[in-house]
Parts: sequence; C-alpha cells; structure tokens
Amino acid sequence: MNPKERVMTAFEHCAPDRVPAWCGSSPEFWEKAKQATGLQDEALRVRIGDDFRRVFATCTEPGIPLSPGSTSRTIFGVERDGVGYGQPLSHPLSKATITEVHAYPWPDPLCMDVSQIRREAERFQGKYAILGGDWSPFFHDAVDLLGMELLFFKMYDEPEFVDAVLQHIVDYYAGVSQRIFDAAASALDIFFIGNDFGTQNGPVMSPSLFRRFIFPHLERLARLGHAYNLKVMLHCCGGYSPLIPQMIEAGLDGLHAVQPSCKGMDLTMLKRTFGDKILFNGAIDSHHVLIRGTPEFVRDETRKVLEIMKTGGGYVAGASHDYILEETPVENVLAMFDAIAEFGRYN
Repeated sequence: MNPKERVMTAFEHCAPDRVPAWCGSSPEFWEKAKQATGLQDEALRVRIGDDFRRVFATCTEPGIPLSPGSTSRTIFGVERDGVGYGQPLSHPLSKATITEVHAYPWPDPLCMDVSQIRREAERFQGKYAILGGDWSPFFHDAVDLLGMELLFFKMYDEPEFVDAVLQHIVDYYAGVSQRIFDAAASALDIFFIGNDFGTQNGPVMSPSLFRRFIFPHLERLARLGHAYNLKVMLHCCGGYSPLIPQMIEAGLDGLHAVQPSCKGMDLTMLKRTFGDKILFNGAIDSHHVLIRGTPEFVRDETRKVLEIMKTGGGYVAGASHDYILEETPVENVLAMFDAIAEFGRYN
C-alpha cells in the first residue's frame, strides 16, 4: 500500500499493511531534526515514514501594524504576546452588547487565497493522505474575544449572546473551507480542524454545555467535509472522553492527539468503547515518554501502545500532541517512528 491507501484503509476500520504514522512538529523541533539528520523537509518526512501531507490557504489581507507589546494578531483582531501562540492582550467583545457583536468587523472568507491549494496537493501525486480545510478553532476564538470566564458565565446568563459570537466565527471558517473545497476537494482526503475541549483532569465543560453550544458547530463542519467526500478529523487535547459520544454523533471520523496521561483517556477503554466508531490518532505520550525517556524506553512504550490500539484498524500512530516540542530529543522521535514501522505491521 502507499501512504494514502494505508491511511484511508485505517479510516474504514480495516487493517492496512501497517499502522499509518503521523508526524506533527513545532517549527523549532523540525529545524533541530533537520540539523541532526542532515535531511531537508521532504526527505525527513520520508525518513520518518509520515503518511500525511498538509496544504494551506494564505491570507491576502494587508497586515495591520501591531500594537506595542504584541507579537501577533488573529484573523478576528485579537492581539497576542508570549511563548508560542502567546496569550490575548485584550478581549474585544468582553463588554459588547449583542448588537455590537453583529456589528463587529468580522473577516470575510474571501480574504483567504485558495488558488494554489490544488497545485500544492497534486504535487504529491496521490501518494499521501492530504489534509486540507481551515483549522477552524472556533472555541479558542470565542475565548480570545470574550475571555474564558466570561464566556462560561454567558453560556448560563446570555446564551443567545454566545450563539451570536460562535455563529459569526463559524460562518467565517465554514466559508473559507467551502472555498478551499470548491477549488481542490478532489485533491484532498481529510478535513482537519482543531479545538481543545479537554484539560489534564477532564473536559473544559459539561456534556450538556457541549451539546448546547459546541455540538451544532462541529456537526456543521463535519457535514461540510462530508459533502465533499472528505473524512473529518478533529484535533483535541486533554481528557475529553465524556464528550466522545457527541463527537461521534456530530459526524467526526477521527480524533487526533489522544493523550493517555489525562483523566479518562485510558487507551484500552477508549479502544474497547469507541474503536469501531471513530479513528484514534496519536496516543504515544509526548511528555513522559518522548521528552523524558530514552530511545529504548520510547521503543518499548510505542510497542505497548500499538498492541492496544492497532487491532482492527482505526488507528494512526504518533505523538500524543501534534506539536512535538523543541525540547524533545530527536533520537527519541526517530525511535518512535522506527518502532511504528517495526511493530505496526498487520499479519
């Protein structure tokens, strides 16, 4: 099988030739890995055995000068500063009325250039599983615009206010992804979106709040991907197992970055309860294994995860977080992928 066939077979909950492999990386780790191996981008992905490739739209709007002290601005006008993505410096809608929410300068999906996506995807000649569509972190954007505490208060006190904010955010993301799919869906395989609904100790909200405020938007995005014959996979960190039944009901085909160190994310339980209903992607512990372990320990722990997760297909192997951090030893990451190739074979 080629990588695309391997991945799509796993999504059908059938056993391919081996467990597909996923490599997500921070730019800092990727540069370190290139220096350590002497390989450039595509050659390094081949060495690792990554079965996926990803394509992006680009923003065409001219950049607005940042305020002093900020390092970035989201598409919704929230300035941020700090390590990595940083933290919002203000919450523009924290004092808004619902009328002001509707009058807010929401971005236009036409601001994203989708003209090169098909060409970018087709250069892989159908060999790899291609990820596309807008990342669509609508929950995080609502937190940025309101602040987390206020967002949760308003879920109880002014639910229609939260509905309005989320509707505008998801209208934008759905509009961008529809333009991407109109331009290039036949060259794509997976609509990949991201929202973190979990913490180390469980979900960030109850299943009832999730049903009321989040489920309709996940379902909308899943339906959009399926309308273009794409699989839909959600990146979600943390201990979110109480929300998985709704994620399946919403139409998601895959869940990415399973974190076994979080509450409720026991791998045996997840595989037994949900493994025939949704694909799991990740599950090899980034924190306690990849960062702190030795190559020998990584190899052994990867084998143990594969023994639990690979049965019957429906599993992609990789780190328990998409963003392999710079402090992760390169030799440990290579050991993980070598172990996936060795122990991930199906009889």
